[in-house]
Amino acid sequence: MKRHLISAADLTRDDAVLILDTAEEMARVADRPIKKLPTLRGRTVVNLFFEDSTRTRISFEAAAKRLSADVINFSAKGSSVSKGESLKDTALTLEAMGADAVVIRHGASGAPYRLATSGWIDGAVVNAGDGTHEHPTQALLDAFTMRRRLVGADSGLGRDLDGRRITIVGDILHSRVARSNVHLLNTLGAHVTLVAPPTLVPVGVEQWPCDVSYSLDEVLPESDAVMMLRVQRERMNAAYFPTEREYSRRYGLDADRMARMPGHAIVMHPGPMVRGMEITAEVADSDRCTVVEQVANGVSIRMAVLYLLLGGYESAAPAAPSRTEENK
Repeated sequence: MKRHLISAADLTRDDAVLILDTAEEMARVADRPIKKLPTLRGRTVVNLFFEDSTRTRISFEAAAKRLSADVINFSAKGSSVSKGESLKDTALTLEAMGADAVVIRHGASGAPYRLATSGWIDGAVVNAGDGTHEHPTQALLDAFTMRRRLVGADSGLGRDLDGRRITIVGDILHSRVARSNVHLLNTLGAHVTLVAPPTLVPVGVEQWPCDVSYSLDEVLPESDAVMMLRVQRERMNAAYFPTEREYSRRYGLDADRMARMPGHAIVMHPGPMVRGMEITAEVADSDRCTVVEQVANGVSIRMAVLYLLLGGYESAAPAAPSRTEENK
């Protein structure tokens, strides 16, 4: 593992499979009566969130606490950031407090990279979503969910997603989840197809390692997994499609469309879902939908990432003597 996790494109196949296999071990911890490991005892993980989040922040907090790390939750609202404090000064403050890892979500694309390469902090930096750029741990938990469902939990160890056909549908233009998934799934050997209205397809998408289609009905029969994306109106500054009803009619997933998918195929969504627009309630509540699994798998993946980034480092402080050594 590298020192930081900024982009899914930075991961090799071996890196990605190592994270997925480690997450499989972490998932077993959740089945124990005591859901904790002492691995990161004495380490401090800071959740530095400049954007609102529910699933990602709680997931990282749960992951760090299950590894026995100390967790500091930092929200831009109510902090000195709202008074105009810069990212640099915030980072220097965290460094002075001894942060071993900083999990950052920021509205500006490239902010985690800046934090990791600036020299402002010495700890590991994990990108929890930056603007419309990337969200690598979401892509990892998506791949983990796919491997568990399509290959198997135990039989999937050491394996990738070679030959699987994944379809990502919706607001590709504003989606950091789509960008990270395209890079990671390609690295893992999967074939990715993006489906969206022409207005929601990014300029330069022909350089991405994937195919593009404007017809959802054409690609459904050969998809192993279909990932629906939310239309991110908060990032839009123009009208990208006529009406919600028109969008839902052409690019929404309902029971009829789900019936055209192969019997083993799964439906995914990074959340939050807008029921009735990109996905109907009938599909969202079906056994083929993995939304709740993705949330649970997110904790396992983030435990694996924190463990691999921090667990391998030896502490600069000498190890404290054990009780048996003290009593000798």
